[in-house]
Amino acid sequence: MKEQFYDEMLNIKTRGDQKGFNKTLHYHRYEPTPYSALEQLFAQYELKSSDRIVDFGCGKGRLNFYINYLYNTTSIGVEMNEAFYQEALKNRTSYLNKYRKGHHNIHFHCCLAQEYPIDVSDNRFYFFNPFSIQIFMNIINNILISVEKSVRDVELVLYYPSEDYIFFLENQTSIELKQEIMLPGLYEHNSFERFSIYRLA
Repeated sequence: MKEQFYDEMLNIKTRGDQKGFNKTLHYHRYEPTPYSALEQLFAQYELKSSDRIVDFGCGKGRLNFYINYLYNTTSIGVEMNEAFYQEALKNRTSYLNKYRKGHHNIHFHCCLAQEYPIDVSDNRFYFFNPFSIQIFMNIINNILISVEKSVRDVELVLYYPSEDYIFFLENQTSIELKQEIMLPGLYEHNSFERFSIYRLA
């Protein structure tokens, strides 16, 4: 019910079965974060309009539009799949027809996640387990190099975090767990149903 409600409110189309698989095992099948999970996340985790969040594996852009609507935050969607990228662009046009405030704040890039050039303004990074640990490690390295060039407060938001991601962050980086948000009614049956928020120490 919430899927239809929010898509209609935001004037976008992000529902439906995501058909097809990527040709490489390093990239996982796209699935949007449920709106009910996003509600829980942003009831306890706040973004500022000055933040700039990057969603790796953004698909049709659901997170980008949701947070722009809530916070007027600049959001970047990175998507390797050309078809999903085109859907995200269509959604951007539809969203901006209804909400002009986001005109300069929503951007999409069609490229491999590890090839996205981290901007010195990017300070929040979102992952819904979109790819293998090898690619995740490359991206974290890109983020750390960017922070060396331009020191800033950086946080990672992981939904349904894989054990490989967690092990790498906690044992091979200086990134520390800041907060965990469990999804009520789901976490009790599946411990992956949570958001893990990490901060660069």
